[in-house]
Amino acid sequence: MTSTDQQAFLSVRDLKVHFSTEDGIVKAVDGLTFDLEKGKTLGIVGESGSGKSVTNLTILGLHDRHRTAIDGEILLDGKELITARESELEKLRGNKMAMIFQDALASLSPYHTIGKQIGETYRKHTGASKQEARARAIEMLKRVGIPQPDMRVDDYPHQFSGGMRQRAMIAMALVCDPELLIADEPTTALDVTVQAQIMDLLKDLQQEFGTAIVFITHDLGVIADIADDVLVMYGGRCVERGTKQEVLRTPRHPYTLGLMNSMPTLDGPVDVPLSPIPGSPPSLLNPPSGCRFHPRCSFAEKVAGGLCSTEQPALEVVGGRGSACHLTPEQRQEFFADFAVSRHN
Repeated sequence: MTSTDQQAFLSVRDLKVHFSTEDGIVKAVDGLTFDLEKGKTLGIVGESGSGKSVTNLTILGLHDRHRTAIDGEILLDGKELITARESELEKLRGNKMAMIFQDALASLSPYHTIGKQIGETYRKHTGASKQEARARAIEMLKRVGIPQPDMRVDDYPHQFSGGMRQRAMIAMALVCDPELLIADEPTTALDVTVQAQIMDLLKDLQQEFGTAIVFITHDLGVIADIADDVLVMYGGRCVERGTKQEVLRTPRHPYTLGLMNSMPTLDGPVDVPLSPIPGSPPSLLNPPSGCRFHPRCSFAEKVAGGLCSTEQPALEVVGGRGSACHLTPEQRQEFFADFAVSRHN
C-alpha cells in the first residue's frame, strides 16, 4: 500500500459518505483513506454494513446525488471523481474503471444474450460496429474460459451456470481493458471449486493487463489468496491496514483478531475452538461513542481511563502499516499472544 500520491493510481482521502433518511443521517463511510497502485490488489474486508460496498459504489459514482452527502477526495490517475460531472463518469465507467457485482444473475439482463450485453459496453466506449462488438464478445468469453464461445455468445444468462455467469460478468467488466477493477464479493455464492477458478482467472488477467483491483469480501481466506494489501473496515471506518502478511500474521486491532479467530485453519491445532465475535455490528445511524468496536471488544476494559468508550482512536500509520486502537504496543503483544500460539504452533 503506497504512501505517496505520486505513485498511487487510485487515491482516496478522508472519504465521508452520509445518507439522508427519514430516521436521520446514516454515516456509511466516515473518514476513509487509502492508496492503490497499478497491478496491485487491495482487499477490503469487514462484516456486512461496514461500508465496503458503499466505498466502491462511490468511487464509480453510483449513488443518488440528491440524498447523499460526499466529502473528501477520490483521485483516479490524477482525476478527481467526487466533483466530476455524470457525463465524465459515464466515459470512465466500463472504460477506465469497471465493477464485478456479487450476484451475476441479478446484474445481467434476462432479455438479452450474453454476447449483446458484453458487446454493448464495447460499442459504447469504442464506437465499434455490431460485428466488431460480437467478435470482441467472443474473444472475451474465450479469454475468461467459456467453452465454445462462438456458440455460447448467443445464449441468455439463464442458460449459463453460476460460475459461467460470473465469468461472463468478468468478461463484460474487462471488455474495454479497464485500469481499475472493483470486485464486490464476486465469489460469495459459488462453490469452492468454482471460487478457486474465478480467483485464478482474476490473477491471470491482472498479470496480463496490469489492472489495479479492489476486492471486497468478508472472507479472510479469500483475502489471503488474492490480496497484496488489506484494509479492515468496521462501522464505516478503517480500523487496520497493511500488507497481507502483516495483517494476517500479526493483527493489531481486536476486530481483525476477532475475524481471524472466527475463521478455521488447515494448519493449526484441530482442538482449538472458533471464537465468534459477540454482539452485532453498530448502527451507522447512531454509532457508539468512542471506538465503534468497544461494545463488542473483550479488551476495552483493560484500557486505562475508559478511553475506548469516550474517545475515537485515530488511525496511526507508519510505513503503510496502521491501526486505530487505544491498546499500547505492550498490551497488544500481551493480549494477542494466545492468538499467535494457537494459530502457528
